[in-house]
Amino acid sequence: MRAGCAVPRVSRPAAARREEHLLLAYPGRDIAVTAVTVVLTAVIFAAVASQGVLAHIQHVDNAWLQLMDTHRSGPVTALAEFLNFLGLVSVTLPVRIVIAGYLALRRRWWHLAAFVTAIVMSEALIGTLKGIYDRARPPGSLVATSGASFPSGHSIAATVTVVAAVIALVPPGRRRVWWGAGAVTFSALMALSRAYLAAHWLSDAIAGVLLGTSCALLAALVVGAL
Repeated sequence: MRAGCAVPRVSRPAAARREEHLLLAYPGRDIAVTAVTVVLTAVIFAAVASQGVLAHIQHVDNAWLQLMDTHRSGPVTALAEFLNFLGLVSVTLPVRIVIAGYLALRRRWWHLAAFVTAIVMSEALIGTLKGIYDRARPPGSLVATSGASFPSGHSIAATVTVVAAVIALVPPGRRRVWWGAGAVTFSALMALSRAYLAAHWLSDAIAGVLLGTSCALLAALVVGAL
């Protein structure tokens, strides 16, 4: 073939680089959102650590639990129990492995690093924080529970998985906004279901969502900077 008719060839590394979308595309905004989330997370954990503040929080938690007790219904309970099932390790672990495997097969190493870092960070914190706070669970849980109540492990696991997955799998833009909204909605439903089932206090669930989100954003921010 003549030189003038040669078709340019694209190397595999170059093609792989084109597939790597930015983890966080707007540095200023992303740093601000991450900072606000981390600060809110620190505030609720500090509040629960203070006996004086916790007494006021407990009033709200008690009122919420009483409200749930008086407004339970069959369909809502079934939905909450289904969300409880989705938050089990037997469900979240295979989902995480599939996502990590997909990123590895596509050679999206930075995305894989951000996703795995977020998951490992959150899992390390769940047991550690539960042991430190050692908060008793609410009475009358509708599902089986184990360990201390604060923070909610289901809320952390569900939130960090969906938020980190959206960041790793969906490029910045309108699609990420929609997927992100879905992730936030799922996290909120998971948190509310934990308090509805009396498996956790409301403050446990809120703290779990904030901590899971913080882990996902921090991991993406650090890996993106690298």
